[in-house]
Order: sequence, then structure tokens, then C-alpha cells
Amino acid sequence: MKIGMIGLGIMGKPMAKNILKAGFTDLQVSDLNKDAVAEVVAAGAVASDNKTIGETCDVVMTMLPNSPHVKAVMLGESGVVGYMKPGSCFIDMSSINPVASKEIAAALAEKGIEMLDAPVSGGEPKAIDGTLSFMVGGKQEVFDKFKPLLDSMGASVVRCGEVGAGNTTKLANQIIVACNIQAVAEALTMAQKAGVEPQLVFEAIRGGLAGSTVMEAKAPMMMEGNDKPGFKIDLHIKDLNNALDCAHSFGAPVPMTAAVQEILQWLHNNGCGQNDHSAIAKYYQALTGIEIGR
Repeated sequence: MKIGMIGLGIMGKPMAKNILKAGFTDLQVSDLNKDAVAEVVAAGAVASDNKTIGETCDVVMTMLPNSPHVKAVMLGESGVVGYMKPGSCFIDMSSINPVASKEIAAALAEKGIEMLDAPVSGGEPKAIDGTLSFMVGGKQEVFDKFKPLLDSMGASVVRCGEVGAGNTTKLANQIIVACNIQAVAEALTMAQKAGVEPQLVFEAIRGGLAGSTVMEAKAPMMMEGNDKPGFKIDLHIKDLNNALDCAHSFGAPVPMTAAVQEILQWLHNNGCGQNDHSAIAKYYQALTGIEIGR
């Protein structure tokens, strides 16, 4: 199987390396960041360009920031779709609006090209260790064919429905993650302001109903003051904008999503957009003067 991957950012670069580690050695990669390309080439890939990837690969994969980037790469002037062969497949692992996924799939279908939308959850740590969760939309037979490829990067690969279902599921995931991080920051700030040590609160509740993967990953970062991004605030803003757009188009109420989006936007406006989304704690610090755990 000839594989092409476009997008070697925080997530895409380790994902490409895991494809190679799993034995999928015929991998071509493309990115504007030549240092990232060189690093993946050193791991066994071949540096390429979008045109060559489209012409020669059986499956083209993208890991890009948002809908406009995916549309530009695939459908824009000199877009990859124009070079792909009928019977080939496009797998978009980016987190984008499901409406855009369906639009891209329709354009591909006209050329006899299949598509899966397969966004991921887990952030940089799970991208590195190959334990991402994939939420996939597309035909069952296409999913079955390419599941082993997705398995090389993830611990969980679940088909959620037809094209668009993957990104709809990812938006649901991002709502839950954002609201959970906000709740952790709010709760630990409250505890510290009341004179109780946040670390002890964390240890006491982590094994109960309040415990979660989000708490395990983000509470220690808050208490250490560690803002190194596994997932940036600006990217979460993008995802929640897509969630709000999607919800509004279907008439779904999302008041909690809107509230946490306002907090994230405040952080962006105050120079924290490139911080990890656990920096939601900084919003409460600005209100209370409390630095969690410090």
C-alpha cells in the first residue's frame, strides 16, 4: 500500500512515525515545515509533494488545522484531488466541521474516490505513543480496508457512521473535554481559596465519580504551572467554533459550550492562545489571584 501523508505538525509528525514503526514503510510525506519533513524522512519516509502524493499513492491522509486548510489542499487550485486515481481513498484525520467533510466527500465521489473522516483525540502524548482514539465516518467496507492503518496510530478505532459522523463525534468529544477542564480548574481554585491543598483534593477524588482521563492529564499541569501545549487553546477555540456552528445548524442547545468558549476566547485575547488548554486555570487566576497548587 502506497501511503501519502500531508501535515506534520504537533500531531501529524509522531503519527507518521508510528505508521512507519507498524511496518507501513511505503510512506511519502509533505509539509511546509521542512525540518518536520526531514525528521520523518530520517525515520524511514520519503519526502514528496502534494502532486506526487496524489498521483502515486493508494491512500492520501491529511492532518491539518481546520476546514479551510483541508479544502485548499484537496480541492483548491492544484488540489490533490485533481491528481488522485479513481479507486483511491482520502482519509482526513483533521478536526473540521462535519459539513465540510461531507462537501469534500461529495467532490471526491464525482471522481470515484472514497473518503473517511477520521479525527483523533488524545493530544500529543497519545500521538507519540500511538494510543490515539479515532472517530471515523465512512462506508463500512472502506473503514474495514483501512482500519489496520489507523490501528498503527491508535488504541481505539471506531466507525461512528457515514462521512461526517467522525467529525460530529469529535466535536462532542471536544465539548466534553473543554467543559471538564473548566470544571477541574474551577473546583481546584475554589478548594485552594477555601484553604484546602489542591493536590490532596486531586488525590481524594481522582478514584471516584469525578475522576477522568482529563483530570489525570490536566490537574497536574495546572498545579505545576505547566502550559506546554499538548493541545493549544487556539485549536480548542477552533473546535468549539465548529461545534457551535454545527449545533446551531441542527438546533441543538449548547449553553455550556458557549460559556467555556468565552473563557477560551478571553485567554486568547490575553496572550494565552498558544498555551495548553489546561491554562483555563489562568482565567480563574486572573479573577481570584490563586495559582493552583502554588
